[in-house]
Order: sequence, then C-alpha cells, then structure tokens
Amino acid sequence: MRVALDTNRYRDFCAGHPDAVHTLQCAEAIFLPLPVLGELRAGFACGTLARKNEAVLNKFLNEKRVHVLLQDEATCFWYARLFRQLREQGTPIPTNDLWIASLVEQHNLFLYTRDRHFKNLPQLNLL
Repeated sequence: MRVALDTNRYRDFCAGHPDAVHTLQCAEAIFLPLPVLGELRAGFACGTLARKNEAVLNKFLNEKRVHVLLQDEATCFWYARLFRQLREQGTPIPTNDLWIASLVEQHNLFLYTRDRHFKNLPQLNLL
C-alpha cells in the first residue's frame, strides 16, 4: 500500500502509537506531502525541541520508502476540482488539507489521517 501521511499521524508514529507504527511498517511506500512537511517544521520552530524534532524528521526522510510529495501544475487542477466540490457541499476544509487531498487524489494514494473533515471527500482512500 502507498500511503500519504498527514501531520497528526506522523506525530503518532513518532510517539510510538502501535497503530501508526504498524501501518507505516506495512506500507510499501510512504509519501510526506509538502504541506505536511511545512506544518511539521512550523511546529518545530515554535517549540523548544526544534533540533531534536528536526533530527528525527531527517532520519525519517532518509528512509528508503519515504518520499516528499511536491505539488506541480497538475496538482492545481485537482485542487480546483476538490475546492469546487467542497464549496458546493458547504463543507470547506483548511487550505493545507485541501493541498494534501489534491496530492492524494493526483497520485492515487491512501491518506493516513485522524482528521474527520477528509470524509467530506468520499472519493479519497482514507486509512
């Protein structure tokens, strides 16, 4: 299974939550969307353990199965389509999560998250 990791599940994995550890151990490939990387580093910058957290993240990013997932021009079309869908439904989600959803759809991944608002996009493969 090819998994895109949301910020909250990365934190769960780092905290050693059994479900998160098991899911990522079983994943064929793990993708960290760029907005997730930004959220993590913003959190590090505001915390007192920035160096430690950055070191843990860098070790994770250097794993063979882990890839940073970047937006490109095609992602913008997915973003626009999902934005319209959410607007018509009256169920907007945070902007970073819309970018994450767009990348997940574009690359046909499973999204590993605890955020319930992603259920407003029933076409997403959620874990």
